[in-house]
Amino acid sequence: MIELIQDAQQRGYAVCSFCAWDIESMKTILDTAQEMGAPVILMNGWAEFPIIRPEVFSAACHTLIKHYTVPVSLHLDHGQSIDEVKECLSAGYTSVMLDFSEKSFDENVNAMKYVVALSHPIGVTVEGELGAVGRVDGTTSEGTDRTDFTDPDDAEVFIRTSGIDLLAVSIGNAHGMYTSLPKLDFERLEQIHEKTRIPLVLHGGSGTPQEDLEKAIALGIRKINVASELVKAVRESLTAQWNEGQNQWISLAYDPAMDAMKKVLRKWLKKTGAAGKV
Repeated sequence: MIELIQDAQQRGYAVCSFCAWDIESMKTILDTAQEMGAPVILMNGWAEFPIIRPEVFSAACHTLIKHYTVPVSLHLDHGQSIDEVKECLSAGYTSVMLDFSEKSFDENVNAMKYVVALSHPIGVTVEGELGAVGRVDGTTSEGTDRTDFTDPDDAEVFIRTSGIDLLAVSIGNAHGMYTSLPKLDFERLEQIHEKTRIPLVLHGGSGTPQEDLEKAIALGIRKINVASELVKAVRESLTAQWNEGQNQWISLAYDPAMDAMKKVLRKWLKKTGAAGKV
């Protein structure tokens, strides 16, 4: 993944990291990225693993990407344990995130240092999180029950000690669909950027205003995660079809649902400046 991020760093845009939960959603993301000429990151994690295990998901991804020319990375999002990271490394993921943001600073940094030692020798990019990105509501699965902002001084030590490649920051962003516009702390983001000088990640991209995205990208955000908007588009399409008595077979209902998902994907590839970069 670091190769995709480095290009974004040099050319001043952000790479979209989209949640994929099955082969249809994965193919829809890749089709749209190819259409838009954009690099893309496919991400999944503990919420998707009950449906499709990492080794199966990775095998499908590595088979599919042979049919595309855009750069693609397969990413473990919000890894819950070292064992989960190891499973994804063995499966062939090209980037991993271990989310120990709710643990103590020492436990977090030591765990990330260990993940880096496992990942870098085999060419895998590592993302960590400092501060805790919370949830917008009680139904969102990602994130924590609380929000702790990232401290710029701690971030400097965290990165220097752990050796991670990317840092997910907490600056007022949250997972889920915002019920009111987020208030991002750009002064804090600027301080983190100045002290760390590594690519930064914005979790909870769904619903963030364009002006805020552009400002965040200018201050070092190079990867933006989008999940809730994709899920919402698919869920609303399927629900509408079934409520109207249309396409009761899920195989028939999926095409319109994936078309709804494509609209969100296209929008985000444009919003982040990734469209046309390949």
